[in-house]
Amino acid sequence: MDLNGISAVVSGGASGLGEATVRQLADAGATVVVADLNAERGEAVAKEVGGVFVATDVSDEEQVQAAVQAAVDTGRPLRAAVACAGIGWATRTVNRDGQPHDLASYKKVIDVNLIGTFNLLRLSAAAMGRTEPVNEDGERGAIVNTASLAGIEGQIGQIAYSSSKGGVIGMTLPAARDLAAIGVTVNTVAPGILDTPIYGQGPESEQFKERLAAPVPFPKRLGTADEFGRLVRSLLEISYINGEVVRIDGGLRMPPK
Repeated sequence: MDLNGISAVVSGGASGLGEATVRQLADAGATVVVADLNAERGEAVAKEVGGVFVATDVSDEEQVQAAVQAAVDTGRPLRAAVACAGIGWATRTVNRDGQPHDLASYKKVIDVNLIGTFNLLRLSAAAMGRTEPVNEDGERGAIVNTASLAGIEGQIGQIAYSSSKGGVIGMTLPAARDLAAIGVTVNTVAPGILDTPIYGQGPESEQFKERLAAPVPFPKRLGTADEFGRLVRSLLEISYINGEVVRIDGGLRMPPK
């Protein structure tokens, strides 16, 4: 699929993996809706790439619908949606004091990471289904979701986060099968340890990142947001990749902790 001249929605597009994806799609000629809660940063990124910012809580149906509608309103057909919005959480199922995991925090992680991803998937797919096919295959669009190695090899304390990302992985194939009827592909990227602003800057940060990279077979470093964005772009452009979960991790297999 040619991304030039289309519109796209990227949730979590104001920073990190989402921002890198926004820039990749804009470089390919897409008009991108940056859907994020961070208005200051989101507006700045959208302005830099000639896109549109929409304040978006992905767990809120009306706000996600507004982001999708903003893409439609650009006058360019909505052909791509990428779900990058997410939050982390680390708590054991039962802690050392014998206390169970807080249920409210578990529900919050599921609400943002899993429900939020499904929200964007279903609403953007419906909008894509109302467009004309782009080729003789009947293709109308492509969706890429973001999971994590934690959804496959969750570590101690990642029960909430792993549950949410495992759910994203689990929806990939049935979503691809569902949306085949309207010519929309669905794939998921499962990143390993990627270098994003969450790790901070300075000597201590660099030392911490070196320790994180130690178990990575090759290349022995953290992945980059740009590498993630380039992978997403490829999954959007190559129509015959469908229903897949693609790891980007340097060969890493996560230990228990």
